Amino acid sequence: MTTDLRIGVLGYGLRGSIARTAHRPGRGAVVTAVADPDPRARADAAEAFPAARTTADPAAVTGDPDVDAVLVLTPDHTHADLARRTLLARKPVFVEKPLAVTVDGCDAILRTARATGTRLYVGHNMRHMPVVRLMRELIGAGAIGRVRTVWIRHFVGYGGDWYFKDWHAERRHTTGLLLQKAAHDIDVLHWLAGSYTEDVQAMGDLMVYGENPHRRAPGEPKTEDWYTEDGHWPPHTQRGLNPVIDVEDVSLLNLRLAGGVLAAYQQCHFTPDYWRNYTVIGDAGRLENFGDGPGAEVRVWNARRSGYRAEPDSVHTVPDADAAGGHGGADPLLIDEFLRFVRHGGATDTSPVAARMAVAVGCLATESLRDGGTPRRVPPLDPGLAAYFDRGQAGSGGGG
Repeated sequence: MTTDLRIGVLGYGLRGSIARTAHRPGRGAVVTAVADPDPRARADAAEAFPAARTTADPAAVTGDPDVDAVLVLTPDHTHADLARRTLLARKPVFVEKPLAVTVDGCDAILRTARATGTRLYVGHNMRHMPVVRLMRELIGAGAIGRVRTVWIRHFVGYGGDWYFKDWHAERRHTTGLLLQKAAHDIDVLHWLAGSYTEDVQAMGDLMVYGENPHRRAPGEPKTEDWYTEDGHWPPHTQRGLNPVIDVEDVSLLNLRLAGGVLAAYQQCHFTPDYWRNYTVIGDAGRLENFGDGPGAEVRVWNARRSGYRAEPDSVHTVPDADAAGGHGGADPLLIDEFLRFVRHGGATDTSPVAARMAVAVGCLATESLRDGGTPRRVPPLDPGLAAYFDRGQAGSGGGG
């Protein structure tokens, strides 16, 4: 196939950047149809893709014979329904993470993909982030021996803007931010450790944004300055928060993975800085990232024992990437892989099974958090489904 794949888009909100990244007329793909219930979003899509058809009806995209593959970029609680509709229409689908907001929703998507033989891809873009790939390469090369424990701290400095001013703030749309936001990091944790979580225990609270009385009226749109890099600090100065806020703004999670790896994850939405810190400890050393974008460093201590030692035994610089492409250059690489997968199939660095397991961890951890921190066992995926996706989904691709 040498002509452009014709891409349909469901949802043109904050993740509309993924659609713009996929739009490559004459270079492999072109956006031809966009569905969004918001007239403003449709107007924005028409400006970005002048030749594309816009509609409020997702069925007009999934059922369009001139659409070869579909991007599902809608709010999380709609993923399961829209992904299944697309798969039933026999169109390869990209589903933005998280795959769904319930374990049952994830499993329904996976069963539909297998039943229809249609290709399913999940947008876990952090698997393409240079910092994550560098850590994985160091682990694979034996720099710290066998991984035994992983500690992750996620400082969400813009949390008040991004997660407490719209649908993210409501459990009915997200389950909770230990799923919606942590699914990225849980997936990376599983990838670095080489196994999935079996048991979780979590605690958390709505400490800061729940006390803020400055809420929008129901139905009132977000203000034009809802997000700013240099304002809205400290957190109590936030205004125009979502009318309903019932998700936690800080959470602490303990995990036991298959094979005995122990891990911890911490997330806070009212820090002054925004970045992720991974500490991976093996039986022959440890590594840690300082910064998570191009030019940051992954430092390794593995040569000797000592007291406090700021200087590591080796320093590895995170390589440059097309940072303008989003997420440190990960988004263009993610779309490259999706388009190749639609056309030719084969192995991918992202995994529907891994995406389902990240959601399962987030869901069960949220249950634990809201039940006094009682431990929960993560439900395994049906072995038949796992085997199907592990074989690479040798099903149908797109036209074009």
